[in-house]
Amino acid sequence: MTDAPTHAADTDTDEAHDTADQKVVEQEQAEIKDFVKGLSADDIKSGNWFTKLAAHAMNSYTEKVDWQYFQDRYAGVPADAIVDQRIKMAARYAALEGGLSAGAYTATVAATIGSLGGASPATVPAAVATMMVDVAFTTQLQLRLAYDISVLYRIPLDVHDPEDLWKLIRVAFTIKSGEAAREGVAKAVPALVRPLVKRFYSGSVLNAGKALPVVGKSLLQRNVIKIGIPLVGVPLAVLLNRYTTLLAGRHARAVFRNEARVIEIAEGISERSRHPQLMLWVAWLVLRANAKAKIADDEALLMRHLVRLVRERHEVVDENLANVVDIDPAEVWKRVDAEPGDLGDVLDAAERVATVDGDVNSREKAILAELRERCRRG
Repeated sequence: MTDAPTHAADTDTDEAHDTADQKVVEQEQAEIKDFVKGLSADDIKSGNWFTKLAAHAMNSYTEKVDWQYFQDRYAGVPADAIVDQRIKMAARYAALEGGLSAGAYTATVAATIGSLGGASPATVPAAVATMMVDVAFTTQLQLRLAYDISVLYRIPLDVHDPEDLWKLIRVAFTIKSGEAAREGVAKAVPALVRPLVKRFYSGSVLNAGKALPVVGKSLLQRNVIKIGIPLVGVPLAVLLNRYTTLLAGRHARAVFRNEARVIEIAEGISERSRHPQLMLWVAWLVLRANAKAKIADDEALLMRHLVRLVRERHEVVDENLANVVDIDPAEVWKRVDAEPGDLGDVLDAAERVATVDGDVNSREKAILAELRERCRRG
């Protein structure tokens, strides 16, 4: 996500801020227009535009934007403060672009999508091309915003790795399995116009979009709404661009900040551990205190990073633990009793592990009480 020019952004006048922001938006909008010119009607209708945009938006961007990039601009500033500013800036850009694009929209665009066909870019009507500039601009903006936030919280993502790229896409567009596009859009729209959006969705104008892949379909539908409702197209485009970008940024902040929190816990435990191998067994016992329950995402993330850090810092790899399906408490207590000396570091690790996903439950409390007793006897 491009920054506004420093010389203008550093002034104290709102007019200078607005001028600088609009200049950035117009520059990026011009680049997006070149990208859209290369799309065919089939790219839009099939949803392949999103695949092409993901590569276009992230390949060169990730080579430039890294931790050092932000350090050079915000040296000494905590990540939370920088993230908040990046979200606000992205929301401003999205709103500005929505206003610029919406002026050229017509209500016939939604119906035109259904008639698209052919592989030639020349077959894409001008009105649809205008809409796709807005779709591509906000999509690229939100992808890059999510990536910025991952970098600021020191969560490494390789956009050339399919798993990492899909993680970025899920976070950027708040994709949850089973969530309908209309539900996500309705939540993003200001309360005043939600009834209007729901009525619009009940019509047949979006039927043509049903064949699109899930991400492309959701993003295309979100933007068709902005231009398909008579009389409110321009103000709704501005509001919806801003709201969806704020939602994307806040969701990315919640996800990546939480992951950074879990990694920080894992690093602290690993650094203080004098019994790294035993610590892993005890940690897994605590995490699987309720063996019948599905392990929480934060718990799985913590264990993955504990194993990684113990391997990297202590050069310990426990194949026996890796092969465990149902952990046996008796086996863990046997290992605890066999270890001489002070096991305060193991107890401290267990207590921190128990709180990673929230309040300590009764089963976890029982394990911690047993561990304290055995540590005291030892």
